[in-house]
Amino acid sequence: MDDPFGRAVRAGRGPLWLRRPDGSRLVLEVERWCAPAAGADHGLVLRCLGLSAPVLDLGCGPGRLVAALLGAGVPALGVDVCAASVEHTAHLGGLVLRRSVFDRLPAEGRWGGVLLADGNLGIGGDPAALLARAGALLAPGGLLLVETAVPEVDEVADVRVEGPDGAGPPFRWARCGPAATLRHARAVGLEQAERWVSHGRSFLALERT
Repeated sequence: MDDPFGRAVRAGRGPLWLRRPDGSRLVLEVERWCAPAAGADHGLVLRCLGLSAPVLDLGCGPGRLVAALLGAGVPALGVDVCAASVEHTAHLGGLVLRRSVFDRLPAEGRWGGVLLADGNLGIGGDPAALLARAGALLAPGGLLLVETAVPEVDEVADVRVEGPDGAGPPFRWARCGPAATLRHARAVGLEQAERWVSHGRSFLALERT
């Protein structure tokens, strides 16, 4: 049975929130994630065009970036733990695995690009560990493209995904702004190659040092 996130993905719409311990809620942009790539997404795709090896989208969600990359002629694979997201990505024609980003993945150390978009830097609630894992997946000269929080935050909390019909189980999640992301990245041997803001979203390109 789907959790609130899976039900929202199947419906293609929210409302859906991330409930924090203090009771505040962050809106999850289900409609944008389920729609075709647009706005700042095109900047991610553009930066993948010149890479010499395929691209891995960690936490690919409903698969819009995988589909956009394939449409641009960039070989890509999505990875996600949510069954509804995996099914949606496959429906778009994308290659996708239902797997944790910390599980064994194909072609480790040979990916030209790795994506952590849409807040997926929060996966596992340990940004340094996730960045180290993502960096280890890269081929020499590859790029890790990370979407950061816009405000300069650096926080870890136990959160729940909440919809109109209830909330899912708690899990550990992180939010990091650009400075905090770069600090965690440098601690695991990654350095900034580029930083940019587009359509109200914030990004870093990181490379192994």
